[in-house]
Amino acid sequence: MNDWLIALIKVIFIWSWTLLIATLMTWVERRGSALIQDRLGPNRAGPFGLFQPLADGVKLFTKEDIVPAKANRALFFLGPVLFALPAFSAYAVVPFGDKIVIGGKEILLQVADVSVGFLYIVAIGSMAVYGIVVGGWGSNNKYSILGGLRSTAQLISYEVPWGLALLAAVMVYGSFSLREIALAQQGTFLGVLPNWGVFKQPLGFLLFIVAAYAEGNRVPFDLPEAESEIVAGYHTEYGSMRLGLYLFGEYVNMYTLSALMVTLYFGAWHLPYVDMSQWLGPVSYGIASFLVFFLKVAFFLWLFVWVRWTVPRFRYDQVMGLGWRSLIPLALINLFITALCIQLSV
Repeated sequence: MNDWLIALIKVIFIWSWTLLIATLMTWVERRGSALIQDRLGPNRAGPFGLFQPLADGVKLFTKEDIVPAKANRALFFLGPVLFALPAFSAYAVVPFGDKIVIGGKEILLQVADVSVGFLYIVAIGSMAVYGIVVGGWGSNNKYSILGGLRSTAQLISYEVPWGLALLAAVMVYGSFSLREIALAQQGTFLGVLPNWGVFKQPLGFLLFIVAAYAEGNRVPFDLPEAESEIVAGYHTEYGSMRLGLYLFGEYVNMYTLSALMVTLYFGAWHLPYVDMSQWLGPVSYGIASFLVFFLKVAFFLWLFVWVRWTVPRFRYDQVMGLGWRSLIPLALINLFITALCIQLSV
């Protein structure tokens, strides 16, 4: 099998899989909120309401696409695309399993194993804010513009501790490659604990997960689209599939952030104290590594939902204060401690 054909199959698979997960997450979000609030949630379209995302998709595709009279049409159309594309592109460097051997050929379960995967994630992740700002400004709506400005301030503020937490993990593993970081987490740490990043970087993980919620505009950091304050923020004027791109981009971003957390801090596809490659064949091992990785990701996806329907929204001054007065100093302290520990262990 040609390398270009393998790469094409992996791209098609991961895009289709990501779309499927984003679609299912709309159902999980609604059923999860219903479970937490002691109500039923969607239960009419198919068994347990599983066809509700399909019904929502048909509705979004068939609704009239209305453009506000005084909106900047070019920016109004460009905003959702600029938001969705980085979300779909970021997952390209995240390994979703170890490897699978088919016909004697070893295939890595990763679209692109680049040596600067960490830098790629940071660069692509920072581009999503342009979609929010452009969409908010192009709508020519005061609530949309306010949502775009809030998003700019929030993402800039929280990308600093997010990037510093990632940098500390890179210092520990000595590589920018996400695959090499994942491979380094096999075995045990201090002879007892799993050799996972969360045990080597506990503070770094806490900083990362808090900043990830802010990066994904999720409660309690959903100030850019706070319904009780600014209607729906940057996508107030959007409908039809343009709104769908914003909503889908948010869920894809959740999936990418969860996969990144698993890759850096929770051993990627590795099970604690178990080496699956010694017990399984080359094909079954590849499938098992993918399933283990996805189950870990599924936990963090559910955590996103759980937090949204449990924790109240912060005030804007609290969001900014947490980022600049707490997370950034802690991230710098964590970076200093990490460098000190590495130096002492040399």
